[in-house]
Amino acid sequence: MATMASTLTASLSKASIFESSFHGTPMAPPSFRVQPTKASFSASMSAGSGSRVPYDLQSFRFDPIKESIVSREMTRRYMTDMITYADTDVVVVGAGSAGLSCAYELSKNPNVQVAIVEQSVSPGGGAWLGGQLFSAMVVRKPAHLFLDELGVSYDEQDNYVVIKHAALFTSTIMSKLLERPNVKLFNAVAAEDLIVKGDRVGGVVTNWALVSMNHDTQSCMDPNVMEAKVVVSSCGHDGPFGATGVKRLRSIGMIESVPGMKALDMNAAEDAIVRLTREVVPGMIVTGMEVAEIDGSPRMGPTFGAMMISGQKAAHLALKSLGLPNALDGSYVGNIQPELILAAADQSAEIADA
Repeated sequence: MATMASTLTASLSKASIFESSFHGTPMAPPSFRVQPTKASFSASMSAGSGSRVPYDLQSFRFDPIKESIVSREMTRRYMTDMITYADTDVVVVGAGSAGLSCAYELSKNPNVQVAIVEQSVSPGGGAWLGGQLFSAMVVRKPAHLFLDELGVSYDEQDNYVVIKHAALFTSTIMSKLLERPNVKLFNAVAAEDLIVKGDRVGGVVTNWALVSMNHDTQSCMDPNVMEAKVVVSSCGHDGPFGATGVKRLRSIGMIESVPGMKALDMNAAEDAIVRLTREVVPGMIVTGMEVAEIDGSPRMGPTFGAMMISGQKAAHLALKSLGLPNALDGSYVGNIQPELILAAADQSAEIADA
């Protein structure tokens, strides 16, 4: 393992910002062009390599459309997504920094179908800001390698880096993730319950988030379902919607307790979050700050590296559960810092054995 670790570490310097830290399908850079002219200001945006037709902002006109077409386009495509993802490979519950990182890592395998369920209209969780409503996001090394992969710029310090605004990370990973053809984000959708068959989690019970919030004000409004081979729960620390996955496991007797996270200790917390990211019951992996809730590890405050690496580890645990190449058993080797994943896998195995 030491030889493999040194090989992986040596390969880090060769990575470009559009390469994957675990290889996989490369990310294509976006196409966005603005072309000023002497006569007037004209601009064009292109999503592909086709011809560009400039437009004049001083005399702009939209092409005509029927209102019913707009309604049909939205409805048809969403319903097609609901049909497609009614039975999927992986459902990620919670689109915070850990959930997004997990889905991003999974999306590199084009054969893995990923559904993301997020109760808020706006995905991203607490990753739109640093801490106490401040803008900057602190990421401790070596998790900055994930930022290099995404192409997120930062101010480098000795043992950490600082992104000038947390929204830069969140918007970047979302834009790269959501353009993937094997990913669908269902935002404004709540996971109300789990599907459990025997001793295995087999999916989630879903409903519109606004419906979930109004069950006490209306008559019965039954939910929908989404079957999955693997569920990744990244609901965050305790709160109105937080830690719902592990709390539901406790209420149905699949785990004994959810002690809740302890007081803040950044140095202990981030290592623990990655180390303890694991499949807690067959079919369900827990990642991010929800890990602190189930294990009683310390809270980490406004540092975000553990969320990213925990999400990556959860993705490779899901790949392993699906019987696909992954970085945890050595069948899928990339150029990320190996001790972040491999050592965490060893320690998770020790926990499972205990």
